[in-house]
Amino acid sequence: MSTTRRTLSICLGVLPWLSSGALRTADAASPPTPDPFEGDPLRSHPWPDIRREYLGPNAVVAWDARVQVQGPAFAEDPMNVPISVRVDPALGPVEQLMVLVDRNPIRRVLEFFPVAALPVIAFRFKLEQASPVRVAARTADGVWHVGSTWVESAGGGCTVSGATRRDGTWSQSLGEVSGRLFTSVPGTTGSRLRLRVMHPQDTGLVGGVPAFFINRLSVRDGQDRELARLHGYEPLSENPVFSFDFPQPPVGGVRVVGTDNNGNRITSRLE
Repeated sequence: MSTTRRTLSICLGVLPWLSSGALRTADAASPPTPDPFEGDPLRSHPWPDIRREYLGPNAVVAWDARVQVQGPAFAEDPMNVPISVRVDPALGPVEQLMVLVDRNPIRRVLEFFPVAALPVIAFRFKLEQASPVRVAARTADGVWHVGSTWVESAGGGCTVSGATRRDGTWSQSLGEVSGRLFTSVPGTTGSRLRLRVMHPQDTGLVGGVPAFFINRLSVRDGQDRELARLHGYEPLSENPVFSFDFPQPPVGGVRVVGTDNNGNRITSRLE
């Protein structure tokens, strides 16, 4: 009997040791827990879905400080939030810029194809609530380099009618273009084009007012060579203003041509 008790006692003493060892082995072999924010420095929950939807499920994405995004700390006017984008030349040639806003009901603001311009752009957009603002720059190797900034806002920019829609004057100036070409940009030998296109830019989120927005603009030189191309979306501000930079002044002035989503044509020439 005493032998049986001693044997049972030894077995009971060994089992806890074996069990804890097995757990330690299993823990060591477990894969690391994936980062739900995918490295996002702003830790935004919508970002993983946004990345897959707009950049592609298999896209290579890198957070990159060379994609510089500047905006206000607080959007005093959520219908006209100024954003400027500049990509450091050290990144190399950039084929496309895409601007995305995590917490807007319509997340894509614009796509910019520099063509013969510099990867630099400034514009204004509507912001529905405080949100990260992203700019993804695609290089020739297909990699998306992403820069971000955070803009606080009281909100409501996407769900309120613009001034010209409220007073009905939008139809009198629809498609008119005004602008100026600055042939001297500090620190460069290039030029800067600043232009405004008159358009109500309706988001479609105001009752009884369908989406109505500029969907394409092309900047061309006097010989009709394309210098830059922009695809616009609903969140661009009413009567949007854009700034483009060129490494050299355009030859023979500038032509601006484009369309809106209703097929209205935009065309203008700036000497």
